[in-house]
Amino acid sequence: MAKTLIILNPNADVGHAWRRIADLRPLAEELAGGDLAWAGTVYPTHATRLAEQAATQGFERVVAVGGDGTVHEVVNGLMRVPEAQRPILGVVPLGSGNDFAYGVGLPSDPHQALRLALTAPPRPVDVMRAEDEHGRVEFIDNTLGIGFDAIVTIRSHQLPLVRGFAMYLTAVLQTIAFNHHAPHFRLEVDGEVWEDDLLMLVVGNGPREGGGFMTTPGARPDDGLLHYMAVGNLSRATMLRLVPKVMNGSHTSCQRVRMGTFQNLRLQADRPLQIHMDGEIFAGFDTHVQQLTIQVVPQALQVAAPLTP
Repeated sequence: MAKTLIILNPNADVGHAWRRIADLRPLAEELAGGDLAWAGTVYPTHATRLAEQAATQGFERVVAVGGDGTVHEVVNGLMRVPEAQRPILGVVPLGSGNDFAYGVGLPSDPHQALRLALTAPPRPVDVMRAEDEHGRVEFIDNTLGIGFDAIVTIRSHQLPLVRGFAMYLTAVLQTIAFNHHAPHFRLEVDGEVWEDDLLMLVVGNGPREGGGFMTTPGARPDDGLLHYMAVGNLSRATMLRLVPKVMNGSHTSCQRVRMGTFQNLRLQADRPLQIHMDGEIFAGFDTHVQQLTIQVVPQALQVAAPLTP
């Protein structure tokens, strides 16, 4: 068994994950034995530091136990070290959305996912790299959202009494009611330039975000491409009708919805943007980001997963 570090976030799933983590320990010890170490996160970005340290300390496998935010932090830690030095990534989904786990074909049952995380052979997975005009760089394993869905993410963090998909759906309805605006964008997508007023721009390395919204249903995390969904300036009523279509992925042919793929994208907006990356807020209401460069990093990580969602 490879030398493995399990990084766990007891506060995942709005603080409910810690109750389930203890149940996983016997199976982990059975599968990994003395080659296993544990580390818990105690502050934001702690998982990034732990993952980077694990890579430099010779761990061959790093397992993220938590939600999409935990996976995001671990991925950013692994991407800080040279490719040849990066451990295999395992994931045990214990969060509210678990969208990366879905995209790489992991089961929702934590015990089944843990078994795969510790024993499955690795598969290559792409990540995306994003950089703003201030030089801030972040790596994204699943989705990046600008505008509407970023505001949904911000609002979902303010709903501690609601969990899972219901939390995201409640935030969607709030955003339609109170944050309905469409900045003007100039985009250069693999050399093609176009402009539009957009309520929402989602870039997907995987097909799903928010625990059940199939924003980029054709995206696969191992195809060397990033997929996007751009939603134009729709009325509130039309946006409300669009939501169930996004939930089942049937929005791709809707009017004012533009779908596509790319390897490199540059964008500029006429006002500060709200941006989330894997459900983590990159730019909120109090930040000033109007430009972003996004590119795919093919086969950047080795992930212990079947990759058959």
